[in-house]
Amino acid sequence: MSRYIVKRFIQLAAVLFGITFLTFLLTYLSPGDPARLMLMSTGVTPSDELVQQVRVQLGLDQPFLIRYGTWLGHVFTGDFGMSYKYDRPVLDILLSRLPATLRLTGSALLLVILISFPLGIMSAVYRNKVLDYVIRLFSFAGLSMPSFWLGMLLMLVFGVQLKLLPVMGSSGWNSLILPACTLALPLIAQYVRQIRTVILEEMSQSYVTGARARGVKERVIMIHHILPNILLPIVTLMGMSTGALLGGAAIVESLFVWPGVGQMAVDAIFTRDYPLIQGYVIWMATIYVLLNLIVDLWTHLHDPRIRLDVDI
Repeated sequence: MSRYIVKRFIQLAAVLFGITFLTFLLTYLSPGDPARLMLMSTGVTPSDELVQQVRVQLGLDQPFLIRYGTWLGHVFTGDFGMSYKYDRPVLDILLSRLPATLRLTGSALLLVILISFPLGIMSAVYRNKVLDYVIRLFSFAGLSMPSFWLGMLLMLVFGVQLKLLPVMGSSGWNSLILPACTLALPLIAQYVRQIRTVILEEMSQSYVTGARARGVKERVIMIHHILPNILLPIVTLMGMSTGALLGGAAIVESLFVWPGVGQMAVDAIFTRDYPLIQGYVIWMATIYVLLNLIVDLWTHLHDPRIRLDVDI
């Protein structure tokens, strides 16, 4: 087990190193002079002499590999650089936007868990019945709607016409409902289909047939046998979904003017705030890598077949 963990950490460290290199390379090749952009963002009319002076101060006159090595060394100490637009440390901006993203992510995941599991179970239990067709129709519709269109539809109905909920900002708990539902509904549709599929696969297994032959009630079979066996694929799917949500659903946060990490990334792209973009990409990569590691370790500990394959 310890060798497996060390191997996974080495692999993930290599992935993070590659992502940092590609991120820095793409920002290096991007059009525009970062020194000139930084001066323009502060309202200063940059002259060539002033731009050259700022380039020297920022180390932009150095070769690419030296700049990358210096930047990577600072990243290891928690210094992601200064934002061109806000003139603040990138890490401080990320941390200030993180609580809003955490609230939105937690609310969306709670909705997914509370709604998708009952619907998925009912769809599998009442297979090819009217209820199953209705739930499957809902899941198909949820997967077919783009998030920006769904968000605008919810804003139109509940914000503009019914005037029940605010359509933008984060002034109170009720402003969280529409963006959370916009994030949750496509995930609910995806999870309902996945849960229905894995439950139907388990219901066709021989141990379920044997339990029914012994007179075990369907509810007992579902709760004590089928549901524990479907946790592995569902936990894996949930880990990846959590990574995407924690990275910040940029479209949804921008649509609802939600002050999270996703909206920050969109603003940074429009203003060419390269240090902030680099910090956001590292944040996204780290979240995905860590959640992938956690899911792998959890699966490795709870599935004897995977432990056997790794040991061999």
